Amino acid sequence: METEKKFKVYVSDYDYPNLDIERSVLEPIGAEVIGLKCKTGIGLGELARDADAILQQYAKIPRKTIEQLEKCKIICRYGIGVDILDVEACYDHGIKVSNVPDYCLDEVADHSITLGLTMFRRIPEYNQFTHQGKWHWDMDGRVPKRFRSSTWALIGFGRIAQNIAKKVSALGFSVIAFDPYVSESFMNTFGVKKVSLDDVISQGDVVNVMCPHTPETDRLINEERLRAMKPNAVLVNGARGKVVDNAALYKALVEGWIAGAGLDDPEEEPAKLDNWNPNDNPIFTLDNCVVTPHVAYVSEEAFQECRRIAAENAKAVLLGGEPLDPVARVKTPLSEQA
Repeated sequence: METEKKFKVYVSDYDYPNLDIERSVLEPIGAEVIGLKCKTGIGLGELARDADAILQQYAKIPRKTIEQLEKCKIICRYGIGVDILDVEACYDHGIKVSNVPDYCLDEVADHSITLGLTMFRRIPEYNQFTHQGKWHWDMDGRVPKRFRSSTWALIGFGRIAQNIAKKVSALGFSVIAFDPYVSESFMNTFGVKKVSLDDVISQGDVVNVMCPHTPETDRLINEERLRAMKPNAVLVNGARGKVVDNAALYKALVEGWIAGAGLDDPEEEPAKLDNWNPNDNPIFTLDNCVVTPHVAYVSEEAFQECRRIAAENAKAVLLGGEPLDPVARVKTPLSEQA
């Protein structure tokens, strides 16, 4: 006998093959799970007006949308960051907010390290060199440094950055970090030296951005900071695309201010767009810039965990409880979402 439908749970948008995991958690409590394809968030307020809960992937949910929701009790983010959700507006309207804070700590750390080491050892360039029929260590006179004589510099020192620090230390890198919200003594427990942002930029052989996108960090890596990096340094962005000014990065890579870059998302963040053309961003023409399609969090285990936990948060609130992973009304600007 089919369970009586008591709740409506809308999935704002999703790129999973199906919603079987969400339904397995929510249908037993009488929830109807309705999948939408509204990844820009435009029109979501009307489509999900009668939602009791919303599971959010890429759709932006601003205050205007939240004001249209007539009885929503919780918005559950598929992921760690909540930069595409107006958390303040949610609480103003009595809507709880949850995220999935722990599900991809290894994946994002490992992906960021992989990008950094790939560019540091110049793998894409050497690969192109051999495919051109050339077989020599010298492409242009620039030789990679030894890990043990190099510095891995982190911007932000949240849990993913802490994971990175442990792993690259084991490879021989010295690790420094900038994060105004994390104490020097705490960084020391990881063998990491706390320094200023200017020092991270100027001293890092790999400069690894691991902070959320906020008004404070918007285009944090700009022309001035790229010019201050070492000419043989590599930039890695495992955070939101908008933390790096792509026009400035293109100029830096073409003119040789830095050696290379590895990004898990360009500035325009294509997953959040209905129509995307790589020709609109010139970094995709460069051999010394590797861009992956926002997949740092991806693994079979992470997908299952993320979806189940988001649904469990919705379930807890629909049954009259509190979310298992509540998001505070005010987030720490630099390190909390890293």
